[in-house]
Amino acid sequence: MIKAIFLIQSPDSKGILATVTGFFFQRGYNILHCQQHTDSYEKRFFMRIELDASDMKVSRKELEDEFGKMAGSLGLEWSCHWSDYKTRIAILVSKTGHCLYDLLSRHLEGELNAEIPLIISNHPDMEKAANQFRIPFYFFPISEGKEAQEEKIRSLLRRFDIDLVVLARYMQILTPDFIDEWRGRIINIHHAFLPAFQGANPYKRAYERGVKMIGATAHYASEDLDQGPIIEQDVIRVNHELTAEGLREVGKDCEKRVLASAVKAHLEHRVIIYKNRTIVFTVER
Repeated sequence: MIKAIFLIQSPDSKGILATVTGFFFQRGYNILHCQQHTDSYEKRFFMRIELDASDMKVSRKELEDEFGKMAGSLGLEWSCHWSDYKTRIAILVSKTGHCLYDLLSRHLEGELNAEIPLIISNHPDMEKAANQFRIPFYFFPISEGKEAQEEKIRSLLRRFDIDLVVLARYMQILTPDFIDEWRGRIINIHHAFLPAFQGANPYKRAYERGVKMIGATAHYASEDLDQGPIIEQDVIRVNHELTAEGLREVGKDCEKRVLASAVKAHLEHRVIIYKNRTIVFTVER
């Protein structure tokens, strides 16, 4: 089955839900899932609607153009996505491989509706992992200069027609220009429960603070370090017996789960960004 997925947001007003669902009903589409959320504080409406598009009588462009006219009259912000398109992911990683291996394994098992045509690193350590999964590996050291290194990365992203960049423990701060070009399309995993312990060495600082819980946060990258819109978070209870290194080992599993969950939500078009927040819809299958 081919599905069309519309993500919609707008200032809240009466009749949006009825108008949008009526638009598809009048054209004979079967609505498979329809979810909406109204933020009463922001007075903003959010909606995700999933259609059976297997037997469309018009082209995809015609449907989008027609919907766009209606959406414009209502002041809707929207995007349309098609289930038979595989998002093309570039994974950036440094020396730590647990998140990389997890994503590659899930992809191999068919959990992620995506293609992973390349892996990029500022260290050579993860080339072995890329070779095991037969994915091209590119090594660009920072020693050649941050801007020059990033330009090589950006050139590859264009060449491979990449849609999404996943920072799987890529331990470098991206420049504002890079983030601006890829805004809303870079997912980072931070090994702490944000907003606590932003920046470097969060496990060491968590140990020094004597926390009883550690966590992980997946978020869209922004110019401000570890402060972008949060997609997914989780925590693990710990105790005084664990050293900083022990916390790091325990936290790895949490990092993998959180990053995979965030990437999957993005690939399934369940995330709407508003300001520095996200609305993440959950679709039961």
